[in-house]
Amino acid sequence: MESRAVQSSSRFDLVKWLVVFVLIAAGVVGNQYFSSESVLYRVLALVALGLVAAFVALQTDKGRRFATLLKEARVEIRKVVWPTRPELVQTTVIVVVFVLVVSLILWGMDSLISWLVAGFIG
Repeated sequence: MESRAVQSSSRFDLVKWLVVFVLIAAGVVGNQYFSSESVLYRVLALVALGLVAAFVALQTDKGRRFATLLKEARVEIRKVVWPTRPELVQTTVIVVVFVLVVSLILWGMDSLISWLVAGFIG
């Protein structure tokens, strides 16, 4: 019984994704066809088509899972402890100094190797 329900919803999901594709294609073609019209009207029409396409996409199984992922990501991002300004400045200075030191070491090694190769080649 459950496999029939899953199979039925997946069939409808295919139709829903087809509708999403048609809406996006209509937006692209319509934007090109009405290129002589005001940009404001074209943007409003594209936003409206995008919202309808997103609504239809969210009705599918993958769309619902994507919406759940976004909600969970939002919860997790609120748990992040962001650094204070002094911590940020200190870390940035450390990274910049480290990059400069490593670049000077690499420049020195490159100069030494090219001097040695020039000595052997003549």
